[in-house]
Amino acid sequence: MNKVNLTINGIQLEVPSTYTIMDAANVAGIELPRLCFLKGINEIGACRLCVVEIEGFRTLKTSCNITVAEGMVVKTNTPRVQKAIVTNLKLIAGNHRFECWKCPREDNCELLRLLRMYNIENDYQEDQTGTFEIKERIVNESKAMVIDSSKCVLCGRCVSACVYYTGLGILNYNNRGSNTFVGPALNLPIETAGCLYCGKCIQSCPVGAIKEQDGIEQAISYVNNKEYYTVACIAPSVRAAMGEEFNYKFGKNVEGQIYAALNKLGFDDITDVNYAADVTIMEEGTELIHRIKKHLAGEEVALPMFTSCCPGWIRYAETYYPELMPNLSTTKSPQQIQGALIKHYYAKKIGVDPKQVKVVSIMPCIAKKFECDRPEMENDGLRDIDCVLTTRELARWIKRNDIKFRDLADYEPASPLAKYTGAGVIFGSTGGVMEAALRTVKDIMEKGHEHQVDIKAVRGMKNIKEATMTINGIELTVAVVNGAKYIPEMVKRIKKNPGKYAFVEVMACTGGCINGGGQPIVPSYVAETIDIRQVRSKVLYTADKNSTFRKSHENSCVLEMYKEFLGEPYGELAHKLLHTTYTKRETYPIDD
Repeated sequence: MNKVNLTINGIQLEVPSTYTIMDAANVAGIELPRLCFLKGINEIGACRLCVVEIEGFRTLKTSCNITVAEGMVVKTNTPRVQKAIVTNLKLIAGNHRFECWKCPREDNCELLRLLRMYNIENDYQEDQTGTFEIKERIVNESKAMVIDSSKCVLCGRCVSACVYYTGLGILNYNNRGSNTFVGPALNLPIETAGCLYCGKCIQSCPVGAIKEQDGIEQAISYVNNKEYYTVACIAPSVRAAMGEEFNYKFGKNVEGQIYAALNKLGFDDITDVNYAADVTIMEEGTELIHRIKKHLAGEEVALPMFTSCCPGWIRYAETYYPELMPNLSTTKSPQQIQGALIKHYYAKKIGVDPKQVKVVSIMPCIAKKFECDRPEMENDGLRDIDCVLTTRELARWIKRNDIKFRDLADYEPASPLAKYTGAGVIFGSTGGVMEAALRTVKDIMEKGHEHQVDIKAVRGMKNIKEATMTINGIELTVAVVNGAKYIPEMVKRIKKNPGKYAFVEVMACTGGCINGGGQPIVPSYVAETIDIRQVRSKVLYTADKNSTFRKSHENSCVLEMYKEFLGEPYGELAHKLLHTTYTKRETYPIDD
């Protein structure tokens, strides 16, 4: 690779010729301010905060998209540069509604960080009627998320991220000039605009212009109402990320402290969705076996079977590939299974009226808010889940109550619905559902044999992974997709090779739930230095490796539940409570 020599603030550097000035500055240990920049995703120089002086150029240049050149001399800290940065920050601040005390990004807002760094006075918005008049506030919201134009800084990061991560381009700029705002085309309702609720726009936004629909007050109302028996449950990947909200290093498993925090918040009972992940494998694995046996018997059956635990993927299939709905596993997601079992099995087991039970789930995903609200997620007048909080929301609730999270001693829930195997915990990472399912399917179909537990061929962050396994003499090809952008490629492969694939895992978020839209937000300037997916994923696979039991059908509490209540996996009662149907999802037509 060709290299060039340049000087930045008197520091001589040799860097690859493909580097931008910002890249070179990073090598020199110089952090340049930026707001619109997302490496490899949004490099348009719109915010003009990363401007620098280059010897020989009359005007300031944006460092994020100017490539280095031999002999280039750059200065990032001249009075002229500093004045430009301060002026641009004031202009941005002048059009931003400040409600920092209640904003979900109060602790990690990139704009607020820069305003503090440069000691900006809000000259243009002192009385809301200054030089730059605040624009009309446009709010587009659904049960899952909120887009608020009054907070938007028009950086374009969400627009680019939607294309980069999903390939859909749901978000765009509407109107022109001072009336520009970001939202779905024609400002269609976000619920019917084709959005998956993957939350990549939320993670990409530098401020609080896009956020999850807040559920904290609803959860508090349940806990404070003594007529209710409140049960909390946490998703597999939450334990791998929550520590980030309390200044732990990336990759810290804080499971015991989460349980302790939930106990201090006042929940009557604490369970773990890992338990339901094990149940999901019992149901989904049995369903897969039934489909394979029917196929081998010459019966018509929908193969490959797709996993159904990712609500973003379910929205994608219902909206863009309704012809694939018969291929979706009918098994509910672990979140919904946990809620159904808490109300229809566990409540009676502990002598509580199911109608008084309120289940609050802690999820890495904003699409789970949509999922719990689906009309299908109810039996005998009982909703499976009553309220969903993201990992971030639980962290805010803990902070609001001034609970010293880092000082909490580990707590272990007593509920049998908090017991899980290693197979349950890896659900949170791409390939985890597939691996957990294959561990059990192989054991069931090859009775009496012990098998290798680790199935590494389906692990890793590759966008599409394929593997072939021989189970009971049958060669099965499976595939794993992570990232909505790559779903069309997988569908193309399936249609091009009918009969090749038996089972396909799909997760809308790259990396899986560990990188879900409700997880702690990693600021852009930090995300450039770490692959958070790998770090969080390692937490789950370490927990799996250290587990005494690593196959879902070895969970004694799950087996006891089937013996006492459901009878058998994929049976009549299991179908009623733990399985569901899907519906073609209509979007607003857009005329050409």
